[in-house]
Order: sequence, then structure tokens, then C-alpha cells
Amino acid sequence: EVQLVESGGGLVEPGGSLTLSCLASGFGFSLYPMSWVRQAPGKELEWIGRISGDGRGTWYADSQRGRVRMSRDNAKNTLYLQLNNLKSEDTAMYYCAKATHTWSTDYATKGQGTQVTVSL
Repeated sequence: EVQLVESGGGLVEPGGSLTLSCLASGFGFSLYPMSWVRQAPGKELEWIGRISGDGRGTWYADSQRGRVRMSRDNAKNTLYLQLNNLKSEDTAMYYCAKATHTWSTDYATKGQGTQVTVSL
């Protein structure tokens, strides 16, 4: 059974930083591209970025480039998302997501999410 467990969210002041983690199990983690997505209240799911299975390739949404950084530790089956210079509009539930296939770029399977709240 595929399991994705996010952690690291919380309350942070504007301009602050957070690093989110996602512990994966139940599949060949290193074979699959992984994504981070987020959903703010009342808004649609938003793709943040994707990292290749070997971690050598990263792709980010234009709106996020320069403020986020994805990485992974395949030995620990863990995915990371570093968030910098956070703004109030970054308040959302953040999910890590697994692609359907090792060659696909979707984000079909998500974890339960971790909440990030940016506020004074």
C-alpha cells in the first residue's frame, strides 16, 4: 500500500522559511517522480514542482521558482520542500504526490497533507 506522510508545516511569520518533509513507503520510491502541490481554502489544487526519481531534475511552477527548492533522499525514502520568503498567500495545505507511473508527470496519489499558515 502506498503511503505518503507529510510533516513540517506550522505557523510562520511573513518572510520566514519552512522545510516540509514527506516520508514514502509501499512503492519503489527512487523510481518515481514526485511532486509537491498545495490547496488554499476555496481555491483549486496548485502544482508547485516536481523532482525526478534520481533527484537530478527539478521543475517548478513559474509562480514558485526562486522561492522553493525540492530535494529527495532516496536512502531515507523522503522528499523535501524548502519554502523561503513566505507570504500570506502561501497559506495552504501542502501535499506530496506520487506519479502514476515511473515515466509520468502527474501527481495522482497524495498524502494527507501538512498545513502551512503564514501570519504575524
